[in-house]
Amino acid sequence: MSDTIHTIAFYPGSFDPLTNGHLNIIQRALRVFDQVVVAMAQNINKRAMFTLEERRALVQECFVDEPRVSVVMFDGLMVEAARLHRATAVLRGLRGVADFETEFQMATMNNVLAPALETVFMMTEKSHFFVSSHLVREVASLGGDISPLVPEPVNRALRARIVRK
Repeated sequence: MSDTIHTIAFYPGSFDPLTNGHLNIIQRALRVFDQVVVAMAQNINKRAMFTLEERRALVQECFVDEPRVSVVMFDGLMVEAARLHRATAVLRGLRGVADFETEFQMATMNNVLAPALETVFMMTEKSHFFVSSHLVREVASLGGDISPLVPEPVNRALRARIVRK
């Protein structure tokens, strides 16, 4: 029996859509963790552009050649979903100080609910600080070029979705 600890990062979010900032966090997390579980939830406070299943398919397409990335959907408490997937940590990306305050509050609550589950914050690279899914959706809906901000599968899906509207 091996003494090696298998580390699993649980990366929750709505990913509507996945941006290059999210992609970068996942890629860098693979240097730290053995596996990354991208965990999608429906945010009831946001109007989604893509269904959960569409978002799942887009993330899977972006990581088709990376078996250490899996994509799941969940509802309910994030910490329960993380436990279900045997996560050793919750992964959260930070763009700036405003993100930190919100994320710190959530991490503290998660620690109360699941003390053994650590939260790991990873700073977004400076080239992605300004990018948010909301901003990408807005620029795309107004006809702007979002290709530098999202992976190609997401860019194609966004263009197709905007054309249909």
